[in-house]
Amino acid sequence: MAEIKVPKVEKNPTKIRNVPIAVTPEGFWCCPSPVGFQKSVKPQNPQSKPKTSSSPAPKSSSQKKPTSEAVKKPISTTSKPPQVWVEQLPPPDDAPVINGSAETARASEPKVENKPRKVSIEFGESGTSDLKLILLGKNGFTVKLSVHRSTLMEKSGFFAKKISEEQLIFPCMEIDDCEDVEVYVDTVGLMYCTELKQRLKKQNVARILSILKVAEQLDYTSCVESCLEYLEAVPWVGEDEEQKVINSVLSLQSEGIGVSPVLKRVSSNIANPPHDTLSHVLELVLKSNEERARREIKSVVLKLLRGNSSSPSCSGSGDNSYDIIYGSCRSCLNVLLTLFREAADPDMNNSSNDCKESIMKHAVLQADNLSWLLEILADRRAADEFAMLWSSQQEMALLHAKLPLASRYHVSSITARLFVGIGRGELLPSKDIKHLLLQTWFQPLINDYSWLQHGCRSFDRKVVEEGIGRTILTLPLQDQQSILLTWLGSFLKAGDNCPNLQRAFEVWWRRTFVRPYVDTGNLQQSESPMTSNMVE
Repeated sequence: MAEIKVPKVEKNPTKIRNVPIAVTPEGFWCCPSPVGFQKSVKPQNPQSKPKTSSSPAPKSSSQKKPTSEAVKKPISTTSKPPQVWVEQLPPPDDAPVINGSAETARASEPKVENKPRKVSIEFGESGTSDLKLILLGKNGFTVKLSVHRSTLMEKSGFFAKKISEEQLIFPCMEIDDCEDVEVYVDTVGLMYCTELKQRLKKQNVARILSILKVAEQLDYTSCVESCLEYLEAVPWVGEDEEQKVINSVLSLQSEGIGVSPVLKRVSSNIANPPHDTLSHVLELVLKSNEERARREIKSVVLKLLRGNSSSPSCSGSGDNSYDIIYGSCRSCLNVLLTLFREAADPDMNNSSNDCKESIMKHAVLQADNLSWLLEILADRRAADEFAMLWSSQQEMALLHAKLPLASRYHVSSITARLFVGIGRGELLPSKDIKHLLLQTWFQPLINDYSWLQHGCRSFDRKVVEEGIGRTILTLPLQDQQSILLTWLGSFLKAGDNCPNLQRAFEVWWRRTFVRPYVDTGNLQQSESPMTSNMVE
């Protein structure tokens, strides 16, 4: 990483300016902010930029000619701060020109954009140091540090090895291709701080991650440990910052560095905890009676589960997780059936209104829970078993007709969601299950259709009708006929209060009369004048 080189002698004239620098309480420097680096290379007199006028500018006797020698001026402070210089070699074409004739010559030449500058900044007190550390960075930055061998060897394993192994003819060491010179300067400066942790507290997470990377490269163990302690204690803002911290910590290659305290924030030592945790979360949500909070958490959990396409949990096999979800489905179904039985019991007529209202309110809650669980399963293409469970609820469907419309239509929303899922291909039950589903729940859905349109916020009539039609059209043609003729009778009586399956009816009609297929697979077309003019 480090190479011993003889400092080069610059041939071109050097322009030098003082740069403001902060000094630590320990008497050493601290690296200026990125803004400070940018300001150090900006011209002092922006108003003297070359003009675009074609006429030459008159010479002024008050203007001074640039000198060919570099004059270094130390910053005068009471605490004897380090000397800092900025060198530009050579001056760029677009730099401010003091001499009027030179400005005229510059105006006539084509302007070169983005010409690289070479900027040199020096830190430390050369009078007391015994080593010159030169950091060569990108974009022409060169930083010269007047440092002390004993300090670097004590703090850094990298410097201890290099300084002890190399026979330095000149008291100078270079580090090439520094990714971020500022961070290198700051990290070396931290070697002079007695209160390292207090110093790091003033930085943000992004800066600490940069220091951590350089500290590991320099084998600066105490700094690495202090950075990890900082990252363990500080809040991480946003998912991006969290991922950067985790990647930086996991990339540490040094042996003996304890990164587990930082990673405990995102990992657990408990064996296979996600499934138990998921079960507990589902139980809490399904048993909640606070409508608004339950609705918000259901939305959050559904969104989080959608973020993982492999399983409902963050890790592990999804089979056990699906077992947990289906266990919750069966539990809700059993409770809902029990409530339907109680509500349909003739003795319930003698009960108080509060008792009736409590039972129906609980039934609505269970229907809402089932709709949520179905949404999770359908979104993950795992709702085939739910379709089988729901289609086999013949007793519930019979009791459904005996309950008030205002309290039962929530159950029909489950049927509607199943039809939508089948129409979208989210679940692929067998034709027998689909036929049983239509036999059991299609008529209750028709009976509740008006209430579904006005009572359910998420009900989309066009989507539901398309799903019902596609479900019917996946059945054998004879089954399509019986179901659609039953629908036709209901539609002609109820109108808009019944699903409009006109498109499915037209497809069935085409398959039956316009282009019927025979068992041999040959296409036969009816010769009837009525059907010969129909368009598919």
